[in-house]
Amino acid sequence: MTQTSPVRPSGRAGAAVVPVLAFAGIVVAVMQTLLVPVIKDLPRLLDTAPSDATWVLTSTLLSGAVATPIMGRLGDLFGKRRMLVASLAVMVVGALVSAFTSDLLVMIAGRTLQGFAMGAIPLGIGLMRDMLPRERLGSAMALMSSSIGVGGGLALPAAALVAQHTDWHTLYLGAAALGVVAIALTLVFVPESPLRAKGSFDLPGALGLTAGLVLFLLPVSKGSDWGWTSGTTLGLFGAAAVVLLLWGLMELRLSAPLVDLRTTARREVLLTNLASIMVGVSFFVVSLVLPQLLQLPAETGHGLGQSMVVAGLCVAPLGLTMMFTAPVYARLSSRYGPKTTLIIGLLVIAAGYGGGLGLMSAAWQTVVTSVVLGAGIGLAYSSLPALIVGAVPASETGAANGLNTLMRSIGTSVSSAVIGMVLANTSDVVGGVAVPTLHGFRVSFGIATAAVAVGLVLALFLPGRRPSAHPQLRASSEEEANLERARARAREALRGFRGRVLDASGAPVAHARVTLIDRHGRRADATVSAADGSYTVAVPAQGPYVLAARAPGHGPLAAPATHTGEGHCVDVDLPLPPETVTA
Repeated sequence: MTQTSPVRPSGRAGAAVVPVLAFAGIVVAVMQTLLVPVIKDLPRLLDTAPSDATWVLTSTLLSGAVATPIMGRLGDLFGKRRMLVASLAVMVVGALVSAFTSDLLVMIAGRTLQGFAMGAIPLGIGLMRDMLPRERLGSAMALMSSSIGVGGGLALPAAALVAQHTDWHTLYLGAAALGVVAIALTLVFVPESPLRAKGSFDLPGALGLTAGLVLFLLPVSKGSDWGWTSGTTLGLFGAAAVVLLLWGLMELRLSAPLVDLRTTARREVLLTNLASIMVGVSFFVVSLVLPQLLQLPAETGHGLGQSMVVAGLCVAPLGLTMMFTAPVYARLSSRYGPKTTLIIGLLVIAAGYGGGLGLMSAAWQTVVTSVVLGAGIGLAYSSLPALIVGAVPASETGAANGLNTLMRSIGTSVSSAVIGMVLANTSDVVGGVAVPTLHGFRVSFGIATAAVAVGLVLALFLPGRRPSAHPQLRASSEEEANLERARARAREALRGFRGRVLDASGAPVAHARVTLIDRHGRRADATVSAADGSYTVAVPAQGPYVLAARAPGHGPLAAPATHTGEGHCVDVDLPLPPETVTA
């Protein structure tokens, strides 16, 4: 059973929690786009072959994908703030390693360490769920979820300016400094969550997932270099399928797995994760296409001939718009639900890419495309954690959001591989140099539009928002009518107990009777769980209570719980035992 009340940071610390966590997410995102301005120069800077230089980017991708679900689970078990600080600390060490070397292998090692910071995104979302009141949670999670795009968009012009005027190693020193600031702010302003998941860390599961992800993402990243039909590429894909299948069978047998696959297989979680892949694909296409279009010489006939810094500034509105959509998302989601907001975001992305097909002839047109796409991607990214959080128990928030962030990373990886192959196969060779064509850029935008269409279909099949998470009971007597009024007051004041009624496997139990009993053995409130297992009961005063729950086909449950009397709800999930049958 999970029992906790939201952490109550006071004073300036309480006001600073959301911006501090969002800043940490932005710092993590900076690491992903740090080298974009110098990608084409990496072979010369590291004195290596182009195919070997790509490992500097691939290593960060692989370590980030591996670290995201693992750090999320560790956060659920041992403390989310602790793991957030650990992730940022490893990133700082990696940045310092890269800042003082030009050796390829040492640089790859440093970049691998930097990738571990990706776990900060789901950890930050988990901390927000544990400590923020419900009325602030939507916009806060939206900002945290969008921070990866915000940081990526803002880092492009800043990194371009630094790379153009100073030694490129300065990029890493700046990233390390940002990481140190994020650690200090987190330690000062963000309290640790008291919520812990039961069980121990699944080390075999972590090793199995690591092996499966590396075997899958490695050919995705290097397939264009090795050849998509080469024995190495196909062999690694086959090995990944076998390892991940065996890993899944092992996880299903464990009582405390790294990833709860039964929860992941729920309709709302599965469809949200699949839609996340499509959003990740669409997000990365614009980051690959527009900078190249802007920097190509005008002599090519379609290039816009802008400097590295100007190109970064033209793409920067992508991140800025994502940041400003967080409060818009909160209003839309509050009224229509995260499913509808995700659908709106996907439609805006489709409009951005569709309009972008004809907006490639001037720098200002790329700014318009960036703004529209930023708004759509911001809405879509903001919706994803809300859908996940609403579908999993509070004790699994870190791991579940870690898996969702991994799905986005897989989407960006697939996007990078596919768009790289498209641009390479449609390029014109001029003087021995491959020059991307306008046709290739438009095909890339078409692929992004197709990914958005798939994501839209998936979103349409998500469970719709119900008129109320806590349905009205039909009052059959004056007592029931009084209980209804008490519940209405509790929903307005957010004072009482809330949570979900679950079965032994963690699935929600609908129409379970939940009764709140005070210290004198009298009924203080009662309700019936909704279709998603959620319930809310009001408390008349502070003190100890017992939550009794019962449903057909399940054994009864009596759970002690205490309320401090403050104006908030205490989260208590109620796992019903299997029904006992006597011979």
